[in-house]
Amino acid sequence: MNQLPSDIQLALKCWFLTGATASGKTKVSLELAQILDAEIISLDSMAIYRGMDIGTAKPDLNQQSMIPHHLIDIVEPPESFSVSEYRVAALEKIREIQATGKQVLFVGGTALYLKALLRGLFEGPPADWEFRKEIEQEIENSGAEFLHQRLAMIDPVSAHKLHENDHRRIIRALEVYKQTGKPISHWQMQFDEGRQSDQCRVFTMRHARPVLHQRIETRVESMFSEGLVDEVKSLLERWTDIGKTASQAVGYREVIEYSEGKMTMEETIERVRVRTRKFARHQETWFRGMSECRIIDIDSDFEPSELANQIVSLGREVVVN
Repeated sequence: MNQLPSDIQLALKCWFLTGATASGKTKVSLELAQILDAEIISLDSMAIYRGMDIGTAKPDLNQQSMIPHHLIDIVEPPESFSVSEYRVAALEKIREIQATGKQVLFVGGTALYLKALLRGLFEGPPADWEFRKEIEQEIENSGAEFLHQRLAMIDPVSAHKLHENDHRRIIRALEVYKQTGKPISHWQMQFDEGRQSDQCRVFTMRHARPVLHQRIETRVESMFSEGLVDEVKSLLERWTDIGKTASQAVGYREVIEYSEGKMTMEETIERVRVRTRKFARHQETWFRGMSECRIIDIDSDFEPSELANQIVSLGREVVVN
């Protein structure tokens, strides 16, 4: 077996708790971190944004005081923050935490972050902003349908993987082909193969679909009762434009459209429910497709401390080479 790069070896020494949105990761993670004497690094691409608290279901200040959390509230909403930047920051935090003698526990549901840590990342050429501007102008003039068709002609593998509405990643794939002459799927092949789940400490919480849908229903109701609309209004008053990435977060885009008079409150809440369920299915597909993930099926009335102890028992059997 080829020697793994040192940064991947570093990540493989960590513990990971993943799962779809509303699966109950936060409560379990606090129990798990206490047992392991670990500090938590967020594995959530939206928790990095300051001021986006309710819609992202961040651990509250009391929970963060119980266990140190990292990579939460590190950038302002208008700023972009790439998976590459996240990976660099996460690896630095791993080294800092391990230097104190503590374990590292990653918690969150952003599968792309997980994959980048465990398998590495194709950095690719720098952004070609002129090219991106041209594409965005074409979208504005002619619609976005041509994008996916163009990608299918030059890179059918990537076109098959990417949803036709995933404009950001489709544009990046076109950009890589333009600059390198080879499809991005060619460059990414080396990152497609992962380790088996019994060689990692990556645990994915999974509920039966009806149970998860009920948990999502409860989550969405809580988001609105706790003040999601006021949170979004506050962000818009401060920033006017909270950025393309942040504004796509589940709940935020819908409330922005509500504030623009495009939907009623009832329609907004229902749209958030539907989109959250769709997002959860997308997450579960990602996790099922990653060999590193050990799926833990859990009962609807599971006890966080019992599940944490179960995960620790399974994880301590793993020998990380």
